[in-house]
Amino acid sequence: MKEFLHQKGVAYTEKDISKDEKAFNELVDKGFSATPVTIIDGEAVVGFNRTKLEELLSSEG
Repeated sequence: MKEFLHQKGVAYTEKDISKDEKAFNELVDKGFSATPVTIIDGEAVVGFNRTKLEELLSSEG
């Protein structure tokens, strides 16, 4: 995921749920039980779904 976003020139904030209890709780509170979760303009993508990620990034801004 990080490499994909880097290649696209997208700035992001990484939250490591294995080291950050607040980030873990945020993920659970939003109803997710798998990672990675990428949120673009309020829309969540669970896992690495290149097609969906590219679609959201192309409509961003």
